Amino acid sequence: VQVVESGGGLVQAGGSLSLSCAASGNTASINAMGWYRQASGKQRELVATITTSTGSTNYADSVKGRFAISRDNAKNTMYLRMNRLKPDDTAVYYCKAEEKLGAFLYPWWGQGTQVTVSS
Repeated sequence: VQVVESGGGLVQAGGSLSLSCAASGNTASINAMGWYRQASGKQRELVATITTSTGSTNYADSVKGRFAISRDNAKNTMYLRMNRLKPDDTAVYYCKAEEKLGAFLYPWWGQGTQVTVSS
């Protein structure tokens, strides 16, 4: 499995931005996908996840009500719509695909896309 993010950029506080993550390869084995972010000098943290079978979602408290994760299984693509952005949302955003291999879940990461929110 390979995943490639797109859609990052610079936006003013209060604005919106959308990210996309396209998966390729053995996509039928993807169990779930998610967005993570890493701000400068901080650890990578979960933003939101979505399962491929049921579409069940999970969000970090810091983004609930502002961000929305979705996926289009036919296009093997996951999205993150980010509204009411804050400077604290500035980070490199990474896409992760979780491949189910037998009893194991193997993570595949994208290269990341920068999101910068100016105050």
